[in-house]
Amino acid sequence: MVLAGCQASGGSAVTGVSVPQVSIPSSATPSTQVATSGSPSTTAPATTSSTAAASGKVVVLDAGHNGGNASHVAEINKLVPAGRGETKPCNTTGTSTNAGYTEHAFTFDVAQRVGAALTAKGVKVVYTRTNDTGVGPCVDKRAAVGNAANVSAVVSIHGDGSTSAGAHGFHVAYSSPPLNAQQGEPSTSLATTLRDGMRSAGFTSANYIGQDGLSARSDLAGLNLSTRPAALIECGNMRNASEAAEMSSAEGRQHYASAIAAAIEAYLKV
Repeated sequence: MVLAGCQASGGSAVTGVSVPQVSIPSSATPSTQVATSGSPSTTAPATTSSTAAASGKVVVLDAGHNGGNASHVAEINKLVPAGRGETKPCNTTGTSTNAGYTEHAFTFDVAQRVGAALTAKGVKVVYTRTNDTGVGPCVDKRAAVGNAANVSAVVSIHGDGSTSAGAHGFHVAYSSPPLNAQQGEPSTSLATTLRDGMRSAGFTSANYIGQDGLSARSDLAGLNLSTRPAALIECGNMRNASEAAEMSSAEGRQHYASAIAAAIEAYLKV
């Protein structure tokens, strides 16, 4: 099955959004792995967390796609609610580097590293998936995880797959126009804090989508369906040689994870 790219290339530019700069603390917690389940499922997204969160803050980490999606075409192609009166396929396979390192493996690894860093700070972490061998969950089910948990922030982690010549850099998407109060200032604040954190860590804003590292989107189901502060970060373009090399290395993935974790900590003020 041909790998499906994460995002369309036609994201709209950001307008009328305040973009404050924030001070980002350092973070270098090593990765941890959660137990994997034996059989794939789209019906019950699993969660895991640390012991009781000292700060009382809860964060959902949504690692894009899943390792079993490509072999379960009917399941991931079924239509589910996508917000704004639209439907979309349950999920996609995601993209990969030209050498074959998959987006689903990248996002799962980075999410686990981010979760380890946040857990060390006393933040309770909930994952939309706890293995890289399952199917889904569908995009509406992923959104429901954060909504049900009444969390402080939902961060969806992805890698893009643009084939445009010279396309590189990260961008952070948020739902626009907002469909509820949490998709307004709370989500734009989360998006700008993630953007600032990535910049502080030395990452470059995308030169092919959005504006100044931010991308206002009306077509992303997980963001449209969220009733909590939510943002989606495309960490880089997996089809760009230099970014693919960083995403494919454990050191590079820790670099991404440390930046994301520090930005989430700044947003939560923990």
